[in-house]
Parts: sequence; structure tokens; C-alpha cells
Amino acid sequence: MGQTIGLTGMVLSAMPVGDYDKRIQILTRERGKIAAFVRGARRPNSVFLAAANPFSFGQFEVFEGKNSYNVAKVNISNYFRELAEDLDAVSYGFYFLEMAAYYTQENMDGTDFLNLLYLTLKALLKPSLDNRLVRRIYELRVMVLHGEYPNVFACARCGAKDSLHYFSIQRQGVLCPACLKGERAVPVDESVLYALQYIMAAPLEKLYTFTLTAPVFARLDGIVEGYMRRYQDHTFQSEHFTYILKND
Repeated sequence: MGQTIGLTGMVLSAMPVGDYDKRIQILTRERGKIAAFVRGARRPNSVFLAAANPFSFGQFEVFEGKNSYNVAKVNISNYFRELAEDLDAVSYGFYFLEMAAYYTQENMDGTDFLNLLYLTLKALLKPSLDNRLVRRIYELRVMVLHGEYPNVFACARCGAKDSLHYFSIQRQGVLCPACLKGERAVPVDESVLYALQYIMAAPLEKLYTFTLTAPVFARLDGIVEGYMRRYQDHTFQSEHFTYILKND
């Protein structure tokens, strides 16, 4: 066994290997997304039995083998067990994990993605927050971290910062009335615009501290969904369940 490395992270996915082992993906602060084998994780008396499951967050000691990392020790501080008690919440949770796995890679600084993911899962446990709003907030912040976000602070055509009353998916941002001619855009009032700006710029610790009225959320929901469908070139398997919940 080589020298162990201490990592802080969350298990994104797990799959069985052989009779008793697991291969897991961990999003870590120090090394981004890594794959690691957990020997004996499926044995009934294994110390890794619960730790080698999605949503497990804590400290992982790993060592590098020839082709992958191997988990030597874990100290889990949050299993997010409460999610399993709520079908709605756990379905969104798996979607958030899958999205994090897609947008992260090995040998990157995973701090921002990991912090966002952790706080988002915590937000799913807040009765005062609509999980549909949590989803749209998370998606927009992931886009910000990935550098694919729409411009909601200035007109996408002329750069004006006032009278931003329209949103254009094609222009990837807001428009002022003077630039609306010939554009396909939807109207946005001040409440919707402020919500979009707040989601993209607020400190992470304050991200999930607000709610929206039904009309404002409906407009924001349509904007984010349309933008994601246009500019995200990947279909997430777990997203299917969130749409079932949305239309139930």
C-alpha cells in the first residue's frame, strides 16, 4: 500500500464490483472527481457498508493503485439519510449528484462544486423551500461555475444596464426595449430579474434563503428550463424523475 491521501468529499455514485466490492465516484475538494474501489464494501459487517453509498459526505483516506484510487479509511459526517424518507427530495438529490458528476473532472479544484452540492442537498431538507425552486437555483449556479450562464446584468446587445425587461434564449441574456426589435424574447418584470441576478451572484451561504410567489417562480422556471434545453448538450437519466414529480 502506498502513502494515503486525505480528501474531503461526497460520494456521487456507487456500483457493485465482483462479489463484495464497490467502485465509487467521489467529488473531492482537493482532486475534483475521482473513482475509487472500496474493498469488501458489500459485506454485511463491512465498516464501509454505509459509507460507500451516494450522498455520503466526509473524510476519505485513499491510496493510489496502478489504475485507480483505493479507499483505506472513511469518516462520514453526513449520510443525508433524511433524503431517503422523501421520494421527491431523493429524486432531486440524485439528479443533483448526476449533474455534479458530469460537470466535474479529476485534478480540478472541486471546492466550489462540492460546497454548492452540499448546501443544495441541505436545502432539500428545508420544508419552507419548494424543491422545484431548489432545482432551478442549483442548475443556474452550476452554469455559473461552468461558465455557461446567461447575462442578466446588462443588455445582451447594447450593454445597457437599465430597463432590462425581456429575456432572450437566443441572445443568452436580457434585452432592453431598444434592442427588442426582431428578437424572440419573453417579458421579465423586476421580481423575476432580481431573482435571476440574486441566484447568480449571491454568496453561497445565502443562496437558499428566499422564496418566490407562484407567478414569479413560473416565469423563472420557464426561463431556466428553456435555457438549459438550448445550451446543455447532455441528457441526465435522473432528470426524468424530476419531470414526473413536476407534472404529477
